[in-house]
Amino acid sequence: MNRRMNGDTLPGRDTGNRIWLNVLLFVLTAYTTTVAGTEMAVAMHMAVSPESFSPDFHSMELLWNPKVLILGIPFSGTLLLILGIHEMGHYLTSRRWMVRATLPYFIPFPSLIGTLGAVIKIKSRIPNRRALMDIGASGPLAGFVVALLALIVGLHLSEIVPVSNFAQGGISLGNSILGGWLTNQIIGDLPEGFAIYDHPIFVAGWLGLFVTALNLMPVGQFDGGHIVYAFGGARIHALVSKAALVVLAGLWALGPPYDWLYVQNGVSTWLDTRWPGWLIWILIALALGRRHSLTGDPDLVLDPFRKLMGYLSLIIFVLCFVPRPVSFSVP
Repeated sequence: MNRRMNGDTLPGRDTGNRIWLNVLLFVLTAYTTTVAGTEMAVAMHMAVSPESFSPDFHSMELLWNPKVLILGIPFSGTLLLILGIHEMGHYLTSRRWMVRATLPYFIPFPSLIGTLGAVIKIKSRIPNRRALMDIGASGPLAGFVVALLALIVGLHLSEIVPVSNFAQGGISLGNSILGGWLTNQIIGDLPEGFAIYDHPIFVAGWLGLFVTALNLMPVGQFDGGHIVYAFGGARIHALVSKAALVVLAGLWALGPPYDWLYVQNGVSTWLDTRWPGWLIWILIALALGRRHSLTGDPDLVLDPFRKLMGYLSLIIFVLCFVPRPVSFSVP
């Protein structure tokens, strides 16, 4: 992972204009996310209408056959749009404040989603706390709007299928407060023996909201850390960052699920139910550093509008946070 998933403003040396690298990484990420989206789309089609696939279909076609790869474009296009809007929010706001910043670097990674996100690099000091609030909050706020729209569209496109149509084993996405409420409003109650098969656009929207929440964690150099520093300065930022890391550790150790409390025949253990992602994010936060770089004018206080931006970011964090993001079922 390059510094931070969908990482936001990161300090770095001026290495010159290398737009070719931005373009190359974007093209590679477009391919890897399209392959990932194709796998999702094929799995959904096979669950909803298995007769639509010929018996001689080979999984390797997911990598090269344009007629198959086109199925992955809805997921890939949606996810890249969310990540791009998020990072361009930072970039354009940086430019408005005359802060030097790079264009987004997308990070291709062959995986279930095809990417580790995108980053930009800040190459000059941020002048004051108002600029820091603008730059830190602009990405999550812009990305949130696009991700929310994608989630709503994806819910309308998702299918309700018999549980028996699901492949043995699989991945279940956790619900945030906002995601659960929207699912209840759009899908409603499910008939007995049926479940929702998530459309790839829904998955992209879910990822966008989840990444927004991750970036808004009030830790170190994350967007949430920028926002906390803009509100309270270095001392408050240090205290909140430490507290947030403790909460993350507690969430890993004591958060859901609680299957280990109901062990039957020694099958389920506490460690089996822990989601390792929170430990990874703790390590990433420590690697990036808990301290925040100083702004040019640390004494300039926030005006009411920028305080509103900070409060809105906090609300979005609470609404989008997922205590147990992913659960795996095995055959």
